[in-house]
Amino acid sequence: MTRVRRLVRWATRLYPRWWRQRYGAELDALLDDVDLRWRDIGSIVRGGMLMRLTRPAPTYVVSRKGQVRRAVPLVLAAVAALQVGAILAVAGTVARGAGPLPTSAAGLPPSGATARGDLAASPRRGELVDVELPGSAVRVPTWVVYPEQSRAPVVMVVHDLYGLSDWVRSVADAFAAEGFVAVAPDLLKGMAPDGGDGRFFIDGMRIAPTVNAIGARVRTSRLDAVRTWALGLPAAEGRVGIVGFSWGGAASLAYASEQPELDAVVVFYGAVPGNESDYGRIAAPVLGLYGGDLPTAATVSRTTEAMAAAGTSYEAIVYEGATVFLKAQEGLAANRRATKDGWPRTLAFLREHLGN
Repeated sequence: MTRVRRLVRWATRLYPRWWRQRYGAELDALLDDVDLRWRDIGSIVRGGMLMRLTRPAPTYVVSRKGQVRRAVPLVLAAVAALQVGAILAVAGTVARGAGPLPTSAAGLPPSGATARGDLAASPRRGELVDVELPGSAVRVPTWVVYPEQSRAPVVMVVHDLYGLSDWVRSVADAFAAEGFVAVAPDLLKGMAPDGGDGRFFIDGMRIAPTVNAIGARVRTSRLDAVRTWALGLPAAEGRVGIVGFSWGGAASLAYASEQPELDAVVVFYGAVPGNESDYGRIAAPVLGLYGGDLPTAATVSRTTEAMAAAGTSYEAIVYEGATVFLKAQEGLAANRRATKDGWPRTLAFLREHLGN
């Protein structure tokens, strides 16, 4: 673990205890999943200070009332604490060394904390390929992992807000271990304001507007290109499913309304299309898995009714008390329970509709 990573993780203690208990594992997963820079410390400190200043209720809603009055002493305390923390982090790194990378328990998919270790230990062949986008000079970077058998159905893995991270690569590897050709495209490549790769690290103030600005036409064209390329692989058996996480879950379901030749869709805690008329254009069966402590869980009842009215196969499971459970298995017991149920349920669903 680098000095920056240790210091940033230490700085998360600025967040209130209730927030760290509920969402700390998700933040830890992100810290393990990205290439941190020193400036990311500012994002962590800013977020923790805002939570302390505003004292919000245990929800995602934050009020700014009263924050100015409490700002000065907290800023001074935070600066002093970070100075001490920096010294301790550097000393700890020198004393302890990097240490072994943690790996997932048998039968469980990778979390943000175990992604790097799982990738390092994987015996499967994975490679990064630039997929051509018809009629454009743009290439879509795509991570592909091959299973042991010579031919297998394809699973497209669509990332969350943070792009083609180590965690997404490791999840793709886990699908390959279960007998699928796994392909994970980077839909953020070139979409950053400066034309970069969109790696905004942990600063949600910058990444969310950029990702949400990706239009349906761009998303569909990139996913279509990757789907067509994947079907042309010698190892591809012919059926294609798609699995998406958070923003990628919403993108996967929206893509299913545009691509009638998908064979299965799995949505992990992603939002549903706002226009219910889109539901009738989804030909593939859909499995939706939601954390009960996320806002998207509130949409399940309405979506179930709309899907049924449209004649679309839709099964939804809400795990009470859970958040983004696959990525953040550690911390909340509800996240671990949801992962232990949701992962085998996902595999069974894909095998039913794709074959294996």
